[in-house]
Amino acid sequence: MKIGIIGGTGGMGKGFALRWSKNHEVIIGSRDAERAATSATEYTNLAKEAYGNINGKIIGSDNISVAKDSEVLVLSIPYDNIDSICSQILPEINDDCIVISPIVPMTKTDVGFECVAIKENKPFSHQMVEKHMKDKTKLVSAFHVISEKKLINPTLSLDYDIFVAGDNKESIEIINNLITEIEGLRPIYLGPGALAYLVEMSTPLLLNAMIRNKMKNPGIKII
Repeated sequence: MKIGIIGGTGGMGKGFALRWSKNHEVIIGSRDAERAATSATEYTNLAKEAYGNINGKIIGSDNISVAKDSEVLVLSIPYDNIDSICSQILPEINDDCIVISPIVPMTKTDVGFECVAIKENKPFSHQMVEKHMKDKTKLVSAFHVISEKKLINPTLSLDYDIFVAGDNKESIEIINNLITEIEGLRPIYLGPGALAYLVEMSTPLLLNAMIRNKMKNPGIKII
């Protein structure tokens, strides 16, 4: 499977590339294709060092090319950049491409991390991305509560639940399989995309708990 990552040169993109390259072709996306290619070479070396060998590969390209070539596209981008980036790339995806949004509408204030969508009465990320989708049923929200610092260590086994929200059963199944391919992760389906805001609100909750209680890169697990 071809998995594209918009914002792939960032920490979360790096973690996904390292983990999924074991079995898939991962395409790192950036506004600067040269930077993406450099990162892809770095990630490939790290993946081979961690696993000995990989069945997939990691390559880099510009964002538009990544969008056109991907079967699954991860939007590892800031909330404030949703409209500017998605308006350019999502019209370019193929009809069967599934889009993953791990985007969180979050800001840091004097009291802690807060949800921008609630505090400033703005749309949630899923709603904003959905506006730019050719087929809204191909949008899945997931990966909001994963530790980036743990994700980028490919030899570290994780122990988290990943909340998933989306409207299409087949799309959900494909993303759930990608989640379970990362050792120690378990997908938990919450419901249709209309409930994705519940997933997005879990990130500031987790970060505030981490800071106030001096926890180190925690996740969420339902027991």
